[in-house]
Amino acid sequence: MAVALIGVLGPAGVAQAASGSSAKTSKAAKAPVKKASKPKVASRSTKKVTKKVTKTTRVTTAKRKQSVDSRKLTLVKAAPASKSRTVNVKPSVVRVAAPPVVSVGQRLGLHGMDDALDLNSSVALVVDQQTNEVLFSKNDSAVLPIASLTKLMTGLVVVEAGLNMNEMITITSEDVDTLKGSRSRLAVGTQLTRGELMHLALMSSENRAAHALGRTYPGGLDVFVRRMNAKAAELGMHDTRYVEPTGLSSDNRSSARDLATLVSTAYERPMLRDLSTSPGYEVDVGRRTLQYNNSNRLVKNPEWDIGLQKTGYISEAGRCLVMQARVAGRQLIMVFLDASGKLGRVQDAERVRRWVEHQGELLASKVRPQG
Repeated sequence: MAVALIGVLGPAGVAQAASGSSAKTSKAAKAPVKKASKPKVASRSTKKVTKKVTKTTRVTTAKRKQSVDSRKLTLVKAAPASKSRTVNVKPSVVRVAAPPVVSVGQRLGLHGMDDALDLNSSVALVVDQQTNEVLFSKNDSAVLPIASLTKLMTGLVVVEAGLNMNEMITITSEDVDTLKGSRSRLAVGTQLTRGELMHLALMSSENRAAHALGRTYPGGLDVFVRRMNAKAAELGMHDTRYVEPTGLSSDNRSSARDLATLVSTAYERPMLRDLSTSPGYEVDVGRRTLQYNNSNRLVKNPEWDIGLQKTGYISEAGRCLVMQARVAGRQLIMVFLDASGKLGRVQDAERVRRWVEHQGELLASKVRPQG
């Protein structure tokens, strides 16, 4: 019995039972034994699980905190820079288109003047080459820039000088256009004969070719320009002035009357007639061949019989055209200056041709005998 109580009461309970009476012992035996409650002690496996759960909870909490922190960091990075921070931003370049250059004729108000043929050109003149009869005129005394019509005088001066057309001439940097920045397929260093340069200058209005002709004139460019002006004075072209041989300068100026005189004189030179009306021409420049075409589309038109022609254009001059052509059995000289639109000068020439043909039909009907 003592052994059983030791398990229940412990050492203190055993001592008390040994010293007490037998009655007490029996009473104690009869009474229900109340076991002392012991604190629950977790087993080792439970401790391990608890530790693992606690650790997992801590890790999960740490991850959530880290996720929140990363979101905050992202928001901070995406936030705009503070005002005190210096940010180097390249200034945006706003390109403003340059206003179009108005021609001299437009500034003078010549385009506002009406004419019977409703021409695009502000200046026009049609003359019978044989009789000098003026068939049509519009502002023919106005002095305007003439652009590449200048090259007709350039060719005339070269021809009259009797220079060797087979002499080789090299295009140099002096022939490059620095005034208008126009392009050319004749690269610096290209070598062509004087005759070839003449062909390109008169047919397709090649600026470097024309400049090289003046530069290689005996005495140089200045002498050449003086000779151009001297020839104009000799022909009675008192409204005409030249400062260079290409027409790129708007200071090269003339009137329709003076230009009609120039066309009539140039027509007497077979070389100028042939070269200016050539529909196309090829030149060899080293390892390649360049194909040039006439700048006047009318030379390829079978309805036209053109004996000499020259086109011209710069902004200050507008579209220009001079021609000697046979229309309705008459040798006519036509001058069109400051035409508006790319096709304006060609359309004017067509209108004049149809008008002259119609006038010829009317005249023929009047003189036709009545039967």
